[in-house]
Amino acid sequence: MAKPRVFSGVQPTGEFHIGNWLGAVRTWAQQVADQKEDLFFCIVGAHAITGDYEAAELRHRIDAMACDLVTCGVDPERCTLFVQSDVREHTELAWYLANVTPLGDLHRMTQFKEKSAGKEHVAVGLFTYPVLMAADILLYKATVVPVGEDQLQHLELARDTARRFNYRFGDVFPEPQARLSTTPRIMGLDGQSKMSKSKGNTIGLFEDRDVFWQKLKGAFTDPQRLRRSDPGRPEVCNVYTMHRAISTPEQVDLTYKECTTAQRGCVDCKKILMESLDRELVPLRIKHAEVAASPERVRAALGDGAAKARRIARETMRDVRDAMGLGSGAPEP
Repeated sequence: MAKPRVFSGVQPTGEFHIGNWLGAVRTWAQQVADQKEDLFFCIVGAHAITGDYEAAELRHRIDAMACDLVTCGVDPERCTLFVQSDVREHTELAWYLANVTPLGDLHRMTQFKEKSAGKEHVAVGLFTYPVLMAADILLYKATVVPVGEDQLQHLELARDTARRFNYRFGDVFPEPQARLSTTPRIMGLDGQSKMSKSKGNTIGLFEDRDVFWQKLKGAFTDPQRLRRSDPGRPEVCNVYTMHRAISTPEQVDLTYKECTTAQRGCVDCKKILMESLDRELVPLRIKHAEVAASPERVRAALGDGAAKARRIARETMRDVRDAMGLGSGAPEP
């Protein structure tokens, strides 16, 4: 049997933070190491231009994202790692899919409502963002797409789009299945929302250890635990969530017990968490310095990944054009 084809799109938001690592990237690295699936990791720069941005900064963020992915175990020799805009068939397919996507479906997209709320000028690209996302997935005939709950609506649109296209033009696309993340949702240092660089509530994965510790030391915990003697509530504490993601099962159990009985204070809990983080992050920081010192190797790997992705994309687009009656029928150069 052929391996399941898995597609993951990653926005180039800048350097990884601890929420990225605990929430998704460690899992990707394990999947790459296992070699049980045909894995595609795409840095989706075309999605990043739906808001305000600086061109030079975007190029830097794409380079940084590629470096971080390779550092964290997304080995380009064991998977397909590439930049979306290096494969122009993404935007071609998005236009064709836009013509089988109902306007009403896009109006119902929750993320568009949230990101456009209160804005006087909203780019059309933000509205059609889900169509490009569907094209990203369907272009490689992916059968599995790892998503968080906040992306389920977009994936369901991709599934609907595949069904509509197939009904009208014949079977071209498989319907991709969602793989819901089982990793914890890491909240930001403020405890108010998901860790996000745009909200300034993150800890950079490769930050200097002292800077890392100072940020972790100030992280929001249980708001009802005002004194050292107050019993804590691990179930509402983001520090405990991180313990569950990275500490040993024995340490997690001990953390829960000592927190709920006020035997351990929040600072002590953070110190023990820092020890657990160091076990994984110290080797990663060393590797990151090595990878960042050879940017030409990373760019070469992205070029190889894009070449493989283009071969598959061109085959898909031949199927799409034939099904839709497009093209002259002349041989491709």
